[in-house]
Amino acid sequence: MTSPEIASLSWGHMKVKGCSSAYKDCKVWPGGSREWNWRETGTDHHPGVQPADLEEILKKGVELLVIGRGMSEALQVPPSTVDYVKKQGVDVKVLQTEKAVKEYNILAGQGAKVGGVFHSTC
Repeated sequence: MTSPEIASLSWGHMKVKGCSSAYKDCKVWPGGSREWNWRETGTDHHPGVQPADLEEILKKGVELLVIGRGMSEALQVPPSTVDYVKKQGVDVKVLQTEKAVKEYNILAGQGAKVGGVFHSTC
C-alpha cells in the first residue's frame, strides 16, 4: 500500500487524494487517512502532540512520520513525543505544516512507508 498524496492545503482545509472528505487537521498513513480530532486524546497547542495522537499511524507500519506544527508553528511537539516515536524504530520530522506537507508528498511519491499528522491552522 502507498501513502496517499495530500492534494491541497490551505488555512483550515486539507484534501487527501482519493478521499471525498476535507479535513481541518488530518492523519495519513499507507492506504488511508482520517480527521485528526484533538478531543480524542485531549491534545492542545500546549503541551502539544502526544504519543496517543500517533499510535494509530505507528501501528500501520510506517518507517517515517512527518508532523506538521501548523501554519505559524503554534502546535508544540514535546521532546518526549519525538523520543517515543524514535523508540518505535520510526524516523520523525517536525516541520511547519506547508513544509511538512511538501516533504510528506515527496516521500510518498518515492514510495516510502510514510505517515503524518498535520495541523492546518495556527
